[in-house]
Amino acid sequence: MRGDIESRGEKDRGNNYGAVEEDRDTPWISWLIPLFVVANVAMFIVVMYFNNCPKHDSGCVARFLGRFSFQPWRENPLFGPSSSTLERLGGLEWNKVVHQHQGWRLITCIWLHAGIIHLIANMLSLVIIGIRLEQQCGFVSIGIIYLLSGVGGSILSSLFIQRSISVGASGALFGLLGAMLSELITNWSIYTNKVCALLTLLVIVAINLAVGILPHVDNFAHIGGFLTGFLLGFVLLPRPQLGWMERRNRPAGVRVNSKYKGYQYVLGLLSLILLMKSVFWMVMVLGVALIIHEAGADEECSIVTALVSACSSFVNYGMPDPIPGEPCCVAMMSLSNVASSTGVETRQAVCRCMMDLITTYNPNSTAIATLPGFCGVSLGFTIDPNTECE
Repeated sequence: MRGDIESRGEKDRGNNYGAVEEDRDTPWISWLIPLFVVANVAMFIVVMYFNNCPKHDSGCVARFLGRFSFQPWRENPLFGPSSSTLERLGGLEWNKVVHQHQGWRLITCIWLHAGIIHLIANMLSLVIIGIRLEQQCGFVSIGIIYLLSGVGGSILSSLFIQRSISVGASGALFGLLGAMLSELITNWSIYTNKVCALLTLLVIVAINLAVGILPHVDNFAHIGGFLTGFLLGFVLLPRPQLGWMERRNRPAGVRVNSKYKGYQYVLGLLSLILLMKSVFWMVMVLGVALIIHEAGADEECSIVTALVSACSSFVNYGMPDPIPGEPCCVAMMSLSNVASSTGVETRQAVCRCMMDLITTYNPNSTAIATLPGFCGVSLGFTIDPNTECE
């Protein structure tokens, strides 16, 4: 793809018309992506050392490797450690993040892998995609995209996969894939072989999504990472117009083009707004879950009331309908997370509070009862005066 960019750049330099060219005459030297690869491989070796399968199981795979041998096939078909080892060394697990204040797991899980197959698939994709992007865009932008996409994938995973352990650099990798797509869109005019670029991207995405159905690997991290990287690409990876790059060679008084095209500014601004909104949404969901978990029984009803108040317009007037992603549905998702993951006593308390609430709001109890359906969530109980909170 680099050849596609450069051939277009030469063509434009010859006629002094329009497009975008490389903002450097020579490519950046790629060192950060190789460093990430080394770090991931080193962490896998460390994990296998602590796993020490022969000490706990007689059916280890490749026993000749000693303490580095793999868990039995029936337990981990990816040829890797046990779930307990991954959890002990930083795997992502909802209860530990929210209830035990171990937010660092959102970062550490990025450097862990479920097995050697998982590791090889991710590292090959990282080399293929990451080195080209780093050479083209520099280590600062790519490093930011990689790390933030990994965290974005971890957060989305923790919201939807709450009863299993999640590990892997797939979220960060998909962030680079998302950035590659947005870079292609925002710098569309510099590519001469757009179809090839898109096909390459789609093939790698399909392969990694297929891996996502295996144990310890989840596609929510892939989706979260991809969306984060896609938005960051519009913010960090637009390239200047050719006219702006050649401004020093133009005669005095000749009008110089703006650094970026209008649509690049628009896409960058919209992406930044969406990123900020997404961060607010995720922090709110995690924060509310933490607050409710730590609240005493007497405080839970006031918290439930406060969350439902985010839907006051719909409850009182029947409009507008709640939409996923808006404050009302964010509140419902928070209640759903609490009801499903914080124990029977908390779920019963939330249920009783909701029953009291629909009595208070009567005759608008029907509107409250429809809130979970509008938002696509389940509280684990039916919002009805006759419901027994058991």
